[in-house]
Amino acid sequence: MNDSNISPKLIFEEKKAIKLFLWLFYIFFTTYDIFWHFVLPKYTIYGNPKFPDDGLGIWLYILIFSLFPVALYYIRKGNPYIVKYFILLSYVFIDIIDNLMKYYGTTKDFGSGNIVELLFIFFSPVFVNKKYFWSMFLGITGKYVLLGIILQDTNVLPPVVITFILSAIASILLIRFYSYINSLNSVHEELRQKEKLAVIGQMATAIGHEIRNPLSSLKGFTQLQQERYPNTNDFYPIMIQEIDRINSIVNDLMYLGKPKGIKFKKASIEEIINYTLSITQQQIERQGVIVETVLGGVLPPLDCDDKQLKQVFLNLIINAIESMPAGGRIKINIKAIEDLKMYISIQDEGYGIADENILNIVEPFFTTKKDGTGLGLMVTNQIIKDHNGELKIESEIGKGTKVNVILPIAQTNNYN
Repeated sequence: MNDSNISPKLIFEEKKAIKLFLWLFYIFFTTYDIFWHFVLPKYTIYGNPKFPDDGLGIWLYILIFSLFPVALYYIRKGNPYIVKYFILLSYVFIDIIDNLMKYYGTTKDFGSGNIVELLFIFFSPVFVNKKYFWSMFLGITGKYVLLGIILQDTNVLPPVVITFILSAIASILLIRFYSYINSLNSVHEELRQKEKLAVIGQMATAIGHEIRNPLSSLKGFTQLQQERYPNTNDFYPIMIQEIDRINSIVNDLMYLGKPKGIKFKKASIEEIINYTLSITQQQIERQGVIVETVLGGVLPPLDCDDKQLKQVFLNLIINAIESMPAGGRIKINIKAIEDLKMYISIQDEGYGIADENILNIVEPFFTTKKDGTGLGLMVTNQIIKDHNGELKIESEIGKGTKVNVILPIAQTNNYN
């Protein structure tokens, strides 16, 4: 993990790992030396049991054990991350000095090392830290390579090769730990998102329900007034249009709160697009927008919920129109891909969307419009997902946006 992250929970976990590491470090180090210098000579022909008097001698142990209070100091100060580096680099430095004093200027063959180095290798994945892993690998292999160069001794090659092999195994463990942690983070983020949407959905349902009733009455009275006095007020069509726009927002809120069940049936994508264009025709003409529809031959029928897809393409076409207040061209391209998928693209010549916003454009309540709700594309994306399709957005500031909708032509086991 990143050492710069100072979350209290991470510090707590790091402290636990460091304390375990310190205990194992000193147990491995002392047990190995006791076995090598006292137990093995006593029961074999490798000389007499004795305290090592070459190299640093007793100072080796004094220096190694003097690292412990320093490590405790850093732990108590709330900076346990530095301890593993401190122990590793200090051990490597002390061991280099000890080996140079033992072998430099002598005819003895190099034969040194401590089992504690295996602890460094196999404990490194526990810290889940790539920086430390590479520090460990370079530190231990670098130590042997440096000693081999200075001592002109090829006996350092076996420990170098062993370190390479064991580090490769440790790296696999580290990669698996990273993968597992990333998966947990991903699941946690999904759960947070679902929880957030659930809360928003409950609010949206309540608000949408309360707004819809007076909205229906308001639209009914406005239409009644328009029928009674058709030539007295030019603002009735605008009022009805704005009420419809509010109703569209309420529909998005209601869908967010309680998504409708999908009823799959055969439907023509051409009829869906034509219907959408017909109800946006007034807005298209008012803003001086030209719509060009290109069909890629004879199109097979889709297995879909045509009402929901009408809502999808209504949202997308309105977005395209609103992105061109001074007029422009919308190109709708529809084609079937090997009778397996339907490809529908809607390309405008509007403002465009910045790259950093495209990733968030389908998030709830995220919008780049001054008067937008941030619900339209979220609902659109959800409906497309419910149809086992994909929504892809390509955009360039000042040149326009291209929205690609890819839908499977035939659904499997989805009929209600």
